Amino acid sequence: MRFTKMQGLGNDYIYIHCPDQVPADLPALARRLSNRHFGIGSDGLILILPSTQADFRMQMFNADGSEGLMCGNGIRCVGKYVYDKGLTDRTALRIETASGVKDISLTISDENAVSAVTVDMGCATVKNSISVRYDEKEYTFTPAAIGNPHLVCFVDDVRTAPVEAFGASLQADPRFPGGVNVEFLQIHRPDCAQMRVYERGSGETLACGTGACAAFAVAESLDLLQKQATIALLGGELSLTLCPDGRILMTGNAVTVFEGDFPIKEEV
Repeated sequence: MRFTKMQGLGNDYIYIHCPDQVPADLPALARRLSNRHFGIGSDGLILILPSTQADFRMQMFNADGSEGLMCGNGIRCVGKYVYDKGLTDRTALRIETASGVKDISLTISDENAVSAVTVDMGCATVKNSISVRYDEKEYTFTPAAIGNPHLVCFVDDVRTAPVEAFGASLQADPRFPGGVNVEFLQIHRPDCAQMRVYERGSGETLACGTGACAAFAVAESLDLLQKQATIALLGGELSLTLCPDGRILMTGNAVTVFEGDFPIKEEV
């Protein structure tokens, strides 16, 4: 099976182009390929498929085999894949996802390859804050949805936030039966913040595009960030813009790491 490993801000996925046939048992395949010791190693698996309502369709699976709705870093890499591989010559594309069709715009380098992608992430839904007790402390989280469900918490120092342990414990909270992505955000300036994220199905990752948009939406609604801001994650920076109609535009990199063939019939 031919694959391409790609990453956006260190959020890495295995990409497989499936124009005609889809591999069997995709959850098991995602778990196997994502295994960083016995597989290729990634945060999950993304299939690039034909679409009846857009230019292409992406289907994503987390490292634990659960299917995700949308991945902001992943969709940028889909744009790079289809352009760099000559599947399209257009720089404005529509990508079908499980959370709707997303518009993306490609930035082309002098070498005629995609260097950055802007994604119209749509509008975020911000809800009333909730309190969660963890390790004898009360934390305030603001739920937000933009393709995926998120919980956003403001912290004084993101470096010391209990991302992995607290994020894992929130997956068992009955208020979030399908799991939830958890963002810890530190505001530095009105145009700059820093974030760490726990993604359901994968644990702490180097970046999360939908998570950055959710955190940006919550912070902007509280006048903590302005309508154009940069969020720094462990894997790099995302530029975010809030449009007058509430849509969020996200711009970031997309990088091809390597390509290869994986013997999917062999047992691990």
